[in-house]
Amino acid sequence: MKIMIAYDGSRNARLALAQTITMFRDLKPQLTLVAVAENPRDITSGNEDLFQQEVTELKDYLNEAMEVCQNEDVAAETMLLEGDPRKMLLYAAETKIHPDMLVIARHSHEPDGGFIARSLTYFVDELDYMTFGSVSSFLARRIQCPLLILPSR
Repeated sequence: MKIMIAYDGSRNARLALAQTITMFRDLKPQLTLVAVAENPRDITSGNEDLFQQEVTELKDYLNEAMEVCQNEDVAAETMLLEGDPRKMLLYAAETKIHPDMLVIARHSHEPDGGFIARSLTYFVDELDYMTFGSVSSFLARRIQCPLLILPSR
């Protein structure tokens, strides 16, 4: 069974990896962990530095995830893409990997900070959802394979 996991190194992504291994271990899954680095909208040296930092962090996260898979004796590979995460995950699933299932973790919407920080984050999240949609809702409307969305904890 080929399972693609959207992986960004976050706490929820690590939990999704662990849950996927637990749920599907008996099926001897072949996991593909896919991370996406977002391209900066304008090319400045500051943005390029931030982008390169993100790429480096994602590579480190993918290496850590591979260690988990090796320790659990689960076959896995990684893929690092650049662009809009929603579109690149769809692209990877439909043209590169052709998984039997795509697994993604919902992001937690519980910000750190006080009332103002929570209110501002809620407003930005709602605006983003109305304008662009979340990654999970975007993929749920378009992906051609089963989609498992694991809740945040």
